[in-house]
Amino acid sequence: MNSNTVNIKLSGRIDSGNAPETEQNILAQLAGKGECALVLDAEELEYISSAGLRVILRLKKAYPDLRVINVNAEVYDIFDMTGFTEMLTVEKAYRVVSVEGCEVIGEGANGKVYRIDKDNVVKTYKNADALAEIQHEREVAKLALILGVPTAISYDVVRVGDSYGSVFELLNSRSFSKILAREPERYEWCVKEYVKMLKKIHSVEVPAGKLPLIKQKIQKGIERVKDAIPEGLGAKLVDMVKAIPDIDRMIHGDFHTKNIVLAGDEVLVIDMDTLSVGHPIFDFMRMYNAYIGYGEYEPEIILNFMGYGMDVSKKFWHDSLAEYLNTSDEEKIKEVDEKTRCVSYAYLIDWSIRHKGDADKATRALWTERLVELLKRTDTLDFEIPETPSSDPNELDIEASTENLQKVIDFVNSRLDATHCPPKTKTQIEIAVEEIYVNIAHYAYTLNKGRAKIKVETTNDPSSVCITFTDRGIPYDPLKKEDPDITLPADKREIGGLGIFMTKKIMDGLHYEYKNGQNILTMKKVF
Repeated sequence: MNSNTVNIKLSGRIDSGNAPETEQNILAQLAGKGECALVLDAEELEYISSAGLRVILRLKKAYPDLRVINVNAEVYDIFDMTGFTEMLTVEKAYRVVSVEGCEVIGEGANGKVYRIDKDNVVKTYKNADALAEIQHEREVAKLALILGVPTAISYDVVRVGDSYGSVFELLNSRSFSKILAREPERYEWCVKEYVKMLKKIHSVEVPAGKLPLIKQKIQKGIERVKDAIPEGLGAKLVDMVKAIPDIDRMIHGDFHTKNIVLAGDEVLVIDMDTLSVGHPIFDFMRMYNAYIGYGEYEPEIILNFMGYGMDVSKKFWHDSLAEYLNTSDEEKIKEVDEKTRCVSYAYLIDWSIRHKGDADKATRALWTERLVELLKRTDTLDFEIPETPSSDPNELDIEASTENLQKVIDFVNSRLDATHCPPKTKTQIEIAVEEIYVNIAHYAYTLNKGRAKIKVETTNDPSSVCITFTDRGIPYDPLKKEDPDITLPADKREIGGLGIFMTKKIMDGLHYEYKNGQNILTMKKVF
């Protein structure tokens, strides 16, 4: 669209009696404007005939970006029945809503949410021309709801001041920020419900192409500031971000306590316009900045934004991280906190340069100092993502250690016992299970113990079993390993390699893929 926009008001009636005069008046206002995007404001237009439509059509041919806005229902029907809504942008008039004196119940990167009455709220947008944003948010919120994320869908678009707003029905809703500020006895409940919602979002596998990839956006920001990070550490950070596994799971993008609301007895997440796809560290990054980063050196920023002080904010960040990671181990919590802050500080530096310029140099210097300290002792930004406990009785989630081998075999056998699996086949499957599981336990995780997931699926016609092993260890495809030459004499044979070879011989099908930061090996046996 042409950046040079001309707005012209239409009023009264445009019919065969005054259409030529109206057209000449419009052309006079356009004289000398050159190439431009023409917007006809129809707020005061009461009627338009075919003669008036012919004027609009000629203007459309001369000005391809023509838009007609603020059209009342009767006039819109005329545009619609004549097909004009298909050939040009015709926007209905919106009812006007005032938020003066209304309570703010939520706030995100792009707008605020106000309660306008006991049943309804309106989200206002910082961008004056927010219709495209509103449409985007309605679409992604609908997608999230379909995929199982509890959220609210806008049912109306209104004018609020010089911009637009989305109206939602949220009965008696209160943000978690309000609950934390006014009901401190519910702190533990807030932590658990907050993390439960975050894990719910992160468990959603998003169909390809439905949401943007957040890593690409973060990489661009870090590329912009890498030269401002001393000692060559900027390039290291860029490389570490690139190495973060690409995961097709949902990311909220602005997940803090002002965007989690209690509506009646139901917990909902709002402000869905920042939904994307990626690794949880990118949600953690925005969370850290909301709770600490933006106000790290000016704590009143947190108080003014969240409604509670920095002490509560820091504790909530720490306790939410511990709850998410399912651990009370302070070293593990610190490890993920430091990885998060590497990305958080880089984001803050870029944000400060773009929004504050020279006015924020002192704070940027402090963020940069912290970032340099972290980068000197951090070599990867990936971390083990705890799985949401499975309710599937055919799935076992267990620590990947050889001590748990018998538990894995017992689990697989218990599923085979419900089938007509012959004893010989059962023994063969046990051998294959042992080889794959022990390989994971020995080699998947180099520094710390990780977890493995084993899923057993059986069919009766034909009788078969499909066993899937999943781990978040080092990417490794065991099926690429070259088969040993079993024709060689003993003195020329290499030690090792027989486990995978036997598994290939025993099972009827083997498949490996690396997806969402996980090794996934599936093996099938027909019996």
